[in-house]
Amino acid sequence: MSGESYSYAKAGVSIAAGNALVHAIKPLVRATRRAGADAEIGGFGGFFDLKAAGYDDPLLVAANDGVGTKLKLAIDSGRHDTVGIDLVAMCVNDLIVQGAEPLFFLDYFATGKLDTGIAEQVIAGIAQGCQIAGCALIGGETAEMPGMYAPGDYDLAGFSVGAVERAQALTGTKVAAGDVLLGLASSGVHSNGYSLVRRLAADKGWKLDRPALFDQERLLIDVLMEPTRIYVRSLLPLVRAGKISALAHITGGGLLENIPRVLPEDLHATVDADRWPQPRLMAFLQAQGAIEPEEMARTFNCGIGMVAAVRPDDVADVTAALEEAGETVFSIGEVAHGPRGCTAYGTAGTWSARENWSASHHG
Repeated sequence: MSGESYSYAKAGVSIAAGNALVHAIKPLVRATRRAGADAEIGGFGGFFDLKAAGYDDPLLVAANDGVGTKLKLAIDSGRHDTVGIDLVAMCVNDLIVQGAEPLFFLDYFATGKLDTGIAEQVIAGIAQGCQIAGCALIGGETAEMPGMYAPGDYDLAGFSVGAVERAQALTGTKVAAGDVLLGLASSGVHSNGYSLVRRLAADKGWKLDRPALFDQERLLIDVLMEPTRIYVRSLLPLVRAGKISALAHITGGGLLENIPRVLPEDLHATVDADRWPQPRLMAFLQAQGAIEPEEMARTFNCGIGMVAAVRPDDVADVTAALEEAGETVFSIGEVAHGPRGCTAYGTAGTWSARENWSASHHG
């Protein structure tokens, strides 16, 4: 048979580039070693030793997530070094709300044509996020798929597994009427609502490379790309000490829809939106889009990235411990008897949501 000789490279896939990336990221992965994992890559799977991690009667908890259209902002601005932290944060924050310590992490990086420089920046961010969370990066997949993505585009997915001693698991059964809701400040928009952020940026002609109107010390793009805060190390000791009744990670759906996810059927959360200052970034977004307060509460975290339900007698100790760990903490509401849901009120009005997350969230 004669004619042109075909190869994978001619089809647009570079095996050499993939191998070069694996070699380049090995030191990054090795830096995430922890008890139970040697954090070496190159095999077909990653091992984790629960016994070496010190667990006696563990339950495993798994979570997966992505970064959403914040990735498009990263791609368009050429800022690839922090979206990996977002990827880890979105997964491990979902583990700690069950009381689980993140043990290991795996990533999926997909693109049309592999740029090893960009991929290494992204994975360096993932490794940094794993170090912040205390989990090992034990594996991942880099998929080069010509024709699947526009030039320069890529997508990310993350997968994390954690463990919690059976008696310490947070399943919602520990919440009681009278519990106080403590809000832990977010670091910014985190990783939800970026389709709206990007629409505003396009329609309003924002100059992302200029100082933000509300903060002349920072470029607007830097504020918008601020990575999602990872709350694991601050909360884990309090969970293990039995000081936390429940935790809610404030992601898509905001305060209104995420708090009810951790409440029993006969308890209702009430949030006073005047108990914490609205971050200037959130005020800017609301003003730029003339966004209604309820829409803000369902789309953005409004300055609160995590909510803890705490017994009244433990509020002072928990607040002090969190602040010592570097968190900014606000007492934002209470839990009372009533149909499962959340009502928020403040000077901007009153709005509420019944527990309906099962239709729009996977776990």
